[in-house]
Amino acid sequence: MLEKGTLWQQMLRTTEFALKSGALRSFPTNQVFIDDGGVRFFVRVLKTLEEKAAARVQQDKDAGAGRNANPFLPPEKGLTVADVTDTHIAVLNKYNVVDHHLLIVTRHFEHQETLLTLRDLEALWLCMAEYDGLGFYNGGREAGASQPHKHLQIVPLPLTPERPRIPIEPLLHASGPMSVPGPLPVLPFRHAFVRLRYNVAEKPREAALESFDLYAAMLGCVGMGTPGASILPRQSMPYCLLVTRQWMLLVPRSREHFEDISLNALAFAGSFYVANEVQLQRLRSFGPFNALKAVTLPGDR
Repeated sequence: MLEKGTLWQQMLRTTEFALKSGALRSFPTNQVFIDDGGVRFFVRVLKTLEEKAAARVQQDKDAGAGRNANPFLPPEKGLTVADVTDTHIAVLNKYNVVDHHLLIVTRHFEHQETLLTLRDLEALWLCMAEYDGLGFYNGGREAGASQPHKHLQIVPLPLTPERPRIPIEPLLHASGPMSVPGPLPVLPFRHAFVRLRYNVAEKPREAALESFDLYAAMLGCVGMGTPGASILPRQSMPYCLLVTRQWMLLVPRSREHFEDISLNALAFAGSFYVANEVQLQRLRSFGPFNALKAVTLPGDR
């Protein structure tokens, strides 16, 4: 349903109108770098994350009171960018700290803790074929998901104003071909990594088939249950997934927070968000890699 070559311009138009109407809240950040373990981690220092946290608390209260707290049923019209497929739509992230942050949402409710399906990955690749971006998925609350309704996400690349385009990539490039999912010695937590064919994004539906098989293999590599005969099997543990046109990285999670700092999948790309200078100094003192280790599982199963 998505017309080829239209998504980026449609997203720009929707963003412009949404900012003017107030439907989209875009928050400025101070940006700093922390060097750790051969990676130049990128940190956005937010002064408004407390507002997002307050909205999340209110959502929990609404759900507890039996009120509909699902912002995707239906999605806000002013934030809706495009129909991607007959099962997924593209919506702007209402509380935006990265410009042009896109959510790929199932039309009907599916829980965020169900494993990804071929249709999920088809919708992701149809969008990723339109422009160079980083796709990611927060599998459950402990993985950083703020909504229980299934949604994948894409942010444009580069992630930072400096090279490399993704902070973690210098470590990944040293891994060799890695055409079969497996762990990298340089990452100090349980994970699975794999490289994709160089031209995979040119044919989104073929990319979806290839990446779905790799995704299932990656789940098995880290000791998780894999997609089976049931339509929407539940994940066996929380996890984060990163997808680019060149590679995929899957990381099981043990919890959402390092102390009071929430970490989602972008942290494993080398991009952190903190609410204030106190959290920034805590992250700098403890070290980003130690923070990642604190919310993941040991490397040996």
